Amino acid sequence: MEKAKINLTICGVDYVLLSEKPKEYLEQMAAQLDAQIGQLLRDNGRISATQAAVLCALSAADGEHEAKTTAENLRTRIQEYLEDAARMKKEAELFRHEAAQLHRENAELRRRLGGK
Repeated sequence: MEKAKINLTICGVDYVLLSEKPKEYLEQMAAQLDAQIGQLLRDNGRISATQAAVLCALSAADGEHEAKTTAENLRTRIQEYLEDAARMKKEAELFRHEAAQLHRENAELRRRLGGK
């Protein structure tokens, strides 16, 4: 995929990006960041736009870390479920084999009893 030049405005400052990501996606992300920074500036008039941007970046890094941790936990749980399923499949096969053996033994006993 070819990189495209995209113009974005965040907190009144224009940025030009080269990205392979869709323009609409980057515009959405820029609008979200602009809203978050704007909210921080409105909530705390003592911080600068740079400080607000750093706080947004810290929040995004925290969200990414939590998402990675959650994804890793889900991968671990899925692996455990797959292992459980494989174990249960083996147990089911053993039970089927045992049931077939019991069925054969039962049929043999019935045959012997019926033959007397």
